[in-house]
Amino acid sequence: MTNAPTIRLGTRRSPLAIAQAEEARARLCAAHGWAECSVELVPVEASGDRIQDRPLADIGGKALWTRELDLWLGEGRIDAAVHSLKDVETIRPPDLTIAAVLPRADKRDVLIGAGSVHALPSGAVVGTSAPRRAAQLLHARPDCRVVPFRGNVQTRLAKLAAGQAQATFLAAAGLARLGQEGTGHPLDADEWLPAPAQAAIGIECRADDGQTRDWLAAVDHAPSRLEVMAERTLLAALGGTCHSPVAVLCDLAGTELAMRAAIYTPNGAEKVVGAARFAAGDLDRPAQLAADLLWRASPGLAAHFAAAP
Repeated sequence: MTNAPTIRLGTRRSPLAIAQAEEARARLCAAHGWAECSVELVPVEASGDRIQDRPLADIGGKALWTRELDLWLGEGRIDAAVHSLKDVETIRPPDLTIAAVLPRADKRDVLIGAGSVHALPSGAVVGTSAPRRAAQLLHARPDCRVVPFRGNVQTRLAKLAAGQAQATFLAAAGLARLGQEGTGHPLDADEWLPAPAQAAIGIECRADDGQTRDWLAAVDHAPSRLEVMAERTLLAALGGTCHSPVAVLCDLAGTELAMRAAIYTPNGAEKVVGAARFAAGDLDRPAQLAADLLWRASPGLAAHFAAAP
């Protein structure tokens, strides 16, 4: 008779989501000395994966990546859910908690189709559905034209190969997790900031499930948690939505976090940047940096953020 799994991990069905869930399973098994069969992966088709013909921001935002997994957690069909934290809303249901953040991977974006943003041909057509990437591109290269590009990694690479655009952006961490390191050209984080919590895998469970919280605590990576929670705090304090072009990078150095952030108008014409250095775990400073960015923004830029004064 086969033993029942110890813990059921919910995951989206995309190849990258499955790869991330497999990483979570491997880390849990290593931490607890479990056999692989102790952790069952339970795939669910997320609304965001089903609907590919419209920009995410127009059809419900980040909730489309979490809705089904939240429902299954609430119903007890899974014990925990594995997420790309950059796709998780900053305001979450109070009965759920991010119990573990796995070690963060390469935080950079990768450009596919050219050696750098400045090496793109004049008037290049670039595919992306991310407001942050579009705004950063148009700020640096206002001559370029952005076209919507949704889908998983392979879908976007296929669209590029089919000539629907001359270039596109992908996350370095996602490519690495799919075994596609070396694809494209990583963008220097000094010039091109990633999304809040990019490259971080989070595992969420019910807040009142003490056993699962204890199991997940064993794989929680404190440095990564400190970085991404600071970035998510900045995003929340800005009132950022899926329509809001915001980029931020936080790096832990000893007991301090160094944060750099930028907000844009969607067309990239306006940009406000800021930086802060503060004690790890201090969530007041990211919120203060958000307030400073909005205070220095023009009314036209600030209008894209719900927390604008």
